[in-house]
Amino acid sequence: MNNVSDWLYLIIGILVVGVVALGFVFTGRKGGTPKSSTEVIARPAPTTPAEVEEPGTEPVVVPEEPEAQPEPAAPALDRPEGTKSRLVRLRERLSRSQGALGKGLLALLSRERLDEDTWEDIEDTLLTADIGVAPTQELVEKLRTRLRVEGGGAVDARAVLREELVDLVGPEMDRRLAVTGADGKPGVVLVVGVNGAGKTTTVGKISRILVAEEKQVVLGAADTFRAAAVEQLATWGERVGVPVVRGEEGSDPASVAFEAVKQGVDEARDVVLVDTAGRLQNKAGLMDELGKVKRVIEKQAPVTEVLLVLDATTGQNGMIQARVFSDVVDVTGIVLTKLDGSAKGGIVVAVQRELGVPVKLVGLGEGPDDLAPFDAEAFVDALLG
Repeated sequence: MNNVSDWLYLIIGILVVGVVALGFVFTGRKGGTPKSSTEVIARPAPTTPAEVEEPGTEPVVVPEEPEAQPEPAAPALDRPEGTKSRLVRLRERLSRSQGALGKGLLALLSRERLDEDTWEDIEDTLLTADIGVAPTQELVEKLRTRLRVEGGGAVDARAVLREELVDLVGPEMDRRLAVTGADGKPGVVLVVGVNGAGKTTTVGKISRILVAEEKQVVLGAADTFRAAAVEQLATWGERVGVPVVRGEEGSDPASVAFEAVKQGVDEARDVVLVDTAGRLQNKAGLMDELGKVKRVIEKQAPVTEVLLVLDATTGQNGMIQARVFSDVVDVTGIVLTKLDGSAKGGIVVAVQRELGVPVKLVGLGEGPDDLAPFDAEAFVDALLG
């Protein structure tokens, strides 16, 4: 009995296994090819060359090379005017502003009878124009003598007045700027004057004259007590491509001047222009400051020119300033600013007589090139219209 049972269980087991096996076979056929136990998911092909993928790693994104940007164009530099066009402007501007003096004198000298009252009027006209007492008396005496000897008349009076005025202004004076150094060193121009006379602006305008003459220039912003002056000078330099040496506000002016001249020497520049402080609290302080600046500069190169900037409209106040600066430094030339706005052109004569040095440049307006070399004959012709 037991054997029968065992056989029965064995047959049932075989049948069950067979049925299960058949089920697997039919299931496989129904579903198609069985999948592998490991799936490989294809990643999309890189859309740009910047994406790089290595097997088994995350994609590595390599930044694309930025497109080369064009360098910003350098700011266009100004082209300063040459001397010839400046002299043309000198005649035009002076004839408009100074013509009243010449016309007044010619009207008086052309009278049929030159009596004492007329000569007093001529004297007053000259004194009003700030020519000064001594030059006025000298001119009147020469005019009286010549017109008495040579006779009168409008034509003669004009010719005589022109000759005597030209002689009074001093055509023989050397009005060239001393901007050439010796032994390969640059010329050094020290610019002095009180604040408000247009000193810093004058330094910028002189740099334009030198650039027009194809000189290599360095500017020294040694007026360190006025931040506005330093910024103003930097702007002048940028416009014509001239480097500007500057220091911190309130720093030692002599050290800035020293560095400017040192740069001029090291770079073999032609000219160094140094703007100085224009404070005029007292003569002793001014003397100490400017004296120190000059001494320090001359450790690098000799100062070839000291220009005193005066406002032509200040009249006799300008003469007082001229005397103070003349006592402090060895002034070699004068720059008269705002001459176009004043009918008192006689200050040219007065300041030259006072200091014994020539007017070398005159300011004729607010434009960047409104600074011209002074010419005695052009000045007198402008006075006479």
